Amino acid sequence: MASNSGAAPGAEGARNLTLKRCLDVLRDAKNDSEQFAALLLVTKAVRAGEVDSKTRRQIFDAIGFTFPNRLLTSREPPAGCPEHMFQALGLTLLACFCTDPELASHSQILNKIPTFNDILVSPCNPDSSSMVDDVYQCLTAVMATPRGPKELVSKGTVSALCQAYVNCSYGSDRALQLLLGLLAAAEAKCWQRDTPHLLAVLSKLSDEFLKTEDMAKFELCEVLPHFIPLSPPLTQDSQGSECLHRLYKGLANILGSKLSQSQRDPALKLAACLVQACGSDWIPAGRAGSKFLALLVNLACVEVRLILEEPDPLDVEGKKEVVTACYVLIEMGIQECLSEEKPLLEEVQKMQLMRIMEEAFGAAIFYLRQVRQEELHDPFIFASVRILGAWMAEETSSLKEEICELLPFLVHYAKKLFKEGETAASLPQPDGTPAGLDSSEGSGLPRDALRFLLPGFCHLTAEDKPRDILISSGAPALLCEYFLHQWEVLTSEPGSLPPLTSTEMSLQTACGIFFNLVVTAPDLIRRDKYFSSLMDMLLKSLPFLLPRKDHLVLAANIATLGLMMSRILASSAVLQGTQSAKEFFGATIRFLSEAHTAQTDPTSHCLAVAVSPAYETAWADIRELWFLGMQAFASCVSLFPWLPQTVLQARWLEGLSELLAQVTPASVDFELVAAFQGVVVELARVSKPCKEVILLHQGEEWANLYGMAALEQCLSEQ
Repeated sequence: MASNSGAAPGAEGARNLTLKRCLDVLRDAKNDSEQFAALLLVTKAVRAGEVDSKTRRQIFDAIGFTFPNRLLTSREPPAGCPEHMFQALGLTLLACFCTDPELASHSQILNKIPTFNDILVSPCNPDSSSMVDDVYQCLTAVMATPRGPKELVSKGTVSALCQAYVNCSYGSDRALQLLLGLLAAAEAKCWQRDTPHLLAVLSKLSDEFLKTEDMAKFELCEVLPHFIPLSPPLTQDSQGSECLHRLYKGLANILGSKLSQSQRDPALKLAACLVQACGSDWIPAGRAGSKFLALLVNLACVEVRLILEEPDPLDVEGKKEVVTACYVLIEMGIQECLSEEKPLLEEVQKMQLMRIMEEAFGAAIFYLRQVRQEELHDPFIFASVRILGAWMAEETSSLKEEICELLPFLVHYAKKLFKEGETAASLPQPDGTPAGLDSSEGSGLPRDALRFLLPGFCHLTAEDKPRDILISSGAPALLCEYFLHQWEVLTSEPGSLPPLTSTEMSLQTACGIFFNLVVTAPDLIRRDKYFSSLMDMLLKSLPFLLPRKDHLVLAANIATLGLMMSRILASSAVLQGTQSAKEFFGATIRFLSEAHTAQTDPTSHCLAVAVSPAYETAWADIRELWFLGMQAFASCVSLFPWLPQTVLQARWLEGLSELLAQVTPASVDFELVAAFQGVVVELARVSKPCKEVILLHQGEEWANLYGMAALEQCLSEQ
């Protein structure tokens, strides 16, 4: 049949003509009644879904926001009409406008958010259900805009959605979906503003999780992690603690049963989420709790082996998320196996789990050995290296050969991420601030893998074979560069240094590695230019760091490392009486000389030598470093002709004489006497002025009193 372009339009065309006439009326109406009649037809078409995007825009151009705003504020509908008729019409129009992303982010929509919230928390009857539908459509559209989540959180939508869900109001399923979206976009802000309401939702979900016995239980495993905050509320709130107990019981029921892969994976992810938020605090003490914890770690290890031992890497691809969750559970297992204070596990369980975890780490090493260069930016590789670092930090004897074979890859991987992180950190960000090296998940920037490998490297550099592999793989140069960078990060904060951070911990651990290299590979320190740069940085950093409160452990590491490296690099230009060298040694003298003081012994009421109050809290961590520092300082005295003069200027000998003259000899243990004698003998042997000061302050008397035979002999020589 030939087409007839002039034929009458069909039903759809008739509707469009009707809408067009309505729009004309809306534009040209001379009074409210004409406009209202046309509006009824428009909203009827909108509700029926008969409006395309072009027509929606025409509706908006015809009436704008003014008329919907009037409808929302009108409180008196025509006689015989539903109570909320005007509000319902206004909401229908706004829901229509919100389908246009540009309009959904308009301030006239955003300032209606409190109105939307009020409707969600108001009692809903059959006549008002369409209003609730329109509100959810508006909120969903707003959340999809760039500013939307922030606006919704700040204007109280989280609270309204929580109430709608907890009260099982009409559309509560949509409330839950919107909450999931808001938590994904702004979790910290949501919990900061609406903790009680979010806990109420978690309480309801956890109750359902415990009581449900069908497939819904596994669906809840997928939902619940979104409502478990990483911040304190769960463990600090009684309602949160009750939620945790219900989740524990629900998971114990699930994981104690025979499960398919699709059922077990969500349960393991939920357990991992709880561990990330609360550690093992959500698992009760006692036989049932220890049995559950052992089961959890066991299942995680089995899962890791099953997936990572697959010969085809493609088989791993779709299972990385669950393996990452298993890593979290295994790391908890490591910590609990090493825990001595209130351990959840019995000794037999610990031994069994260590064997099982060793097998899982064997699988992780097997997987990492197959990684290709183009895969290095995969977050799963980072997670695998991180968990291996946790194992290497604690378990130094097992899988040693396998780990040694993997060391070149680990160094290469850490170096690649570090170099890319430096590049990224030097690029300005949209807000003008530099990017951090240890960027958060999902930012697309490299992260700090070396931080997690440092403790393991510290153990390994104490042993010949792994140390040789690390050296040949370029680890020392990388560690020097990393140390310099981390020092810049630590000191980049304006004002005072922040309290103990992961950056400071990394610097301390790196010092431990350098100590091992100084003792076992002095030729490397002597020939590698990176260590000259490190020496220069140590000289300058100690005078800056030592006066800062709460950083004594790092200062002790830097002081002692600097002294030990000075013995090896004594001929380098930077140590030839330069200002930085003198300031460094002046700072080490303060560190060493101020560690002990005279205090009244509560038992004997006599003065006794004691650790200075400023050193007390850190002494357990720095005691060994202090003694090493005294030995190293004594060795430096003969290497640097200008050093005795620095000691005299600091009046260290006078202070030591005064201390030893005040206290009872019995209060000074042999190790401390030996440390003092080692330094004083070297000063007396090398420097005539120092010897004269010692003699002038009764050196011979206290040398005899404390059994310092070497000092007595030195002082008696002409």
